[in-house]
Order: sequence, then structure tokens, then C-alpha cells
Amino acid sequence: MSRQLQVGVQLPEVEYESRWSNQLELAKLIEAAGFDSIWVGDHLLYSDDRGVIGPWEAWTQLAALAVATDRVLLGPLVASTSFHAPAMLAKMASTVDEISGGRLILGLGAGWNRTEYDAFGFPYDYRVSRFEEAFEIIRRLVAGETVTFSGEYYQITDSVMAPPSAKPGGPPLMLGSQGERMLSIAAPHMHWWNSWFAWHGNDPDALAPIHAKVDEALRTAGRDPSSVVKTAAALVQFDEGKGRQTAYMRRVPLTPITGSAGQMAAELRRWHAVGVEHLQLVLDPITAPSIEKAAAVLTALRS
Repeated sequence: MSRQLQVGVQLPEVEYESRWSNQLELAKLIEAAGFDSIWVGDHLLYSDDRGVIGPWEAWTQLAALAVATDRVLLGPLVASTSFHAPAMLAKMASTVDEISGGRLILGLGAGWNRTEYDAFGFPYDYRVSRFEEAFEIIRRLVAGETVTFSGEYYQITDSVMAPPSAKPGGPPLMLGSQGERMLSIAAPHMHWWNSWFAWHGNDPDALAPIHAKVDEALRTAGRDPSSVVKTAAALVQFDEGKGRQTAYMRRVPLTPITGSAGQMAAELRRWHAVGVEHLQLVLDPITAPSIEKAAAVLTALRS
């Protein structure tokens, strides 16, 4: 790989009830430890054998994190285009990018968790078709265009981001999907691409066929695959970890990254070797002591 491996951390989402004071403390520790990015899940509600649990709203958190941090990249992992009118999502993203001084990575996806759709009144049908229309609106607006759009699901007239982005082209767009149609929609325009660890059992070697699909979609769109930053979420478990607790995760067989700081660093290098340029660590448990341990892994990785 020609580009250095960057490493970020996802803040607590469903692992436990994390008040904002804890989210803020962890974010500051992550930045101080030298990590490159901080990510939040864009989910609203889960229901599993523990009952009902939900994280804080993603964009509100990102705006606060943009003020509370100075250096790290920030992003949703990833934002569901179903949760907001597309032009409104573009407006929120542009605002967070401005507050952060241009540090936003705009991760987008079609969503999947039926529980939150039903609970908050969002339509669950035709999610990819809805994404296709939303993606066109969002990408054009954050890039600075004035957009009139009349589709099956969304209609806007003379919409524009005012004030305009201070960064030419707006924030980088990241797709969080491996679906063939989703890739065809985003491949002509995306700057980053993300894979979730459950897709490949947390095994970087199993990423090869997925990367091949992404590269083929990019070539079909007339893009050089090396022009898109490949990212991946990786599950890292420390001794006191109990496993990321959701019914969805327990249905997926996978092996977390474990061991000493040196052993974990060696595992992270395997991800870089297969083409990943930015890792989003999902720490188990995600606590202040875990961030300290992960910082030791980062030091070993960069030594």
C-alpha cells in the first residue's frame, strides 16, 4: 500500500447506556491518544434479548464532537439516508463539516434495522431505490450545486447549501455497502468505501472477494480503484470483553482481534496488506481503560 494505515475508534453505540459525559470523555481520550478518527453509529433503536436499547442521535453528537475535538476526522458509520429528507441531511452534513473545520467524512448507506424504522415512522420498503434518489440529491448539494429534483420518492426545487462549503467539493462521500446495485449507484462518485466486520467474519483475508466487487464497480464507472480509500471496521476485544452485545452480532460467527499490543498490531497490519487504508476499531469493551490499551496497540503499529 502506498498510503499509511490510519486508525480510528467508534464511540459506544449499543454496548451499554453511555451518557453524553462519557461519550465526550472517550472522544477526548481517543484524540489525545493519537488516533486519526472518531465515528458514531447512525441508529435510533434496537430490540434484542436484553430488551430495548438505543444510542444518541448521530448528527447531534457529531456537531458536539466537532467543537470538542481539534484534529481527528469525524463521521457517521454510516448515516442512513432514510432517516432524514435528503436535502436536510446534506444541510446537517455541511453544517458539521463547517463546525469541524472540514473534518467530516460523510458515510452513507440505505439502512437495515427494521425495528427503528417502525418505531420512528420511516418507510422500510424500496430502501435501495430511495437511497439512489437521496444519494444524488445529497452528493450534488454538498458539492455546491443548486438542485431541482423530481423523483418517485423525493422532490426539491432550487435547493442549495447556503452558506456554501468552505471546502471545494464538500466533504468526502463514503459508501457503507457491498450490494451490487448500491455499488453501481455510488461508484462514480464515492471517495471512500467501508466494510463492516460482520460481512467477513472480522477476517481481513475474507475481504478479497468483496474488494474485488468494489474494484469492478469502480472500473465499470470509469474510476481507478486506487482513487477510493478502502476502510474497514474491525472488532478488537480485550480480556474483560464480553462480546458486542446485540442479537444481530451473535448470529454472525466471527473472531475478534485479541492478544498483546504487539500481536494486535500485527493483526492490524494484515488489514493494511489486503488494501485497507483506514480502520475503524470497535473496541470491546469500549471504555477509558480500553482506549488506553488500544493506544498501546497504535504505538506498536506505528513503531
